[in-house]
Amino acid sequence: MKIVICDDNIEDLAMIKNLLVKYKRLGLKAEFEVEKFSDAVKLFDKIQRREMADIYILDMIMSEKTGIDIGNQIRKAGSDNIIIYITSSEDFAMEAYGVHAVRYLLKPVREEKFFEAMDYALSYMGRKIEPVYLLKTKDGLMPIPYSRIEYIENASRHLEVSFISGEKVKSIFIRKSFDEEIREILDNKNFIQIHKSFVVNLGYIRRLTMDGVVMENGRNIPISRTRASEVKKEYLLYVSKEYR
Repeated sequence: MKIVICDDNIEDLAMIKNLLVKYKRLGLKAEFEVEKFSDAVKLFDKIQRREMADIYILDMIMSEKTGIDIGNQIRKAGSDNIIIYITSSEDFAMEAYGVHAVRYLLKPVREEKFFEAMDYALSYMGRKIEPVYLLKTKDGLMPIPYSRIEYIENASRHLEVSFISGEKVKSIFIRKSFDEEIREILDNKNFIQIHKSFVVNLGYIRRLTMDGVVMENGRNIPISRTRASEVKKEYLLYVSKEYR
């Protein structure tokens, strides 16, 4: 596995390299090599030649090519490899979401934050074959495997994702409509919108009631009247396929 670091500040470049060395000594789950770039143009050109790494740790603000420029080039190359941004400013967080960065860390980088980002990156690499829902959180873009999602709620213009484990994670304020935010996940046969504010995983419905569904965690979620017939039909179809 290859990890690329790019920062035009030599001290910051060395600091990130040292963090990676320490992370590896603490018991990393995989071997890796590190390549450093203080010249963003050289890295940009390398990506254009399709010479790709597995994980990119990029400074956001650099003189000739920004971290966003490099991130866009990674995506243009058809690569879904992991991007972690490190920056001295919060001003570019939304642009980072646009290239599906998994973390957005502020300088000076705290060791525990960096190690968490690396843990997450390696975990994400291990589950790429499973479809994921990309949730924009205050800590960065969080890829959530569909299989972990029990339901998603629109809570005061924030998406609240509930896991089967009982945990919950909340998105940043959403500017799009709830319908737009959930459009992609509804393409998966396991999910259905039962209410204007709820999408549920059919696999975690314990039972249907007259006006709602009881989920695995015991919560009763309402079904809107206009969707009741469709929800009943889709749930029975799902159950019949699962247990035939």
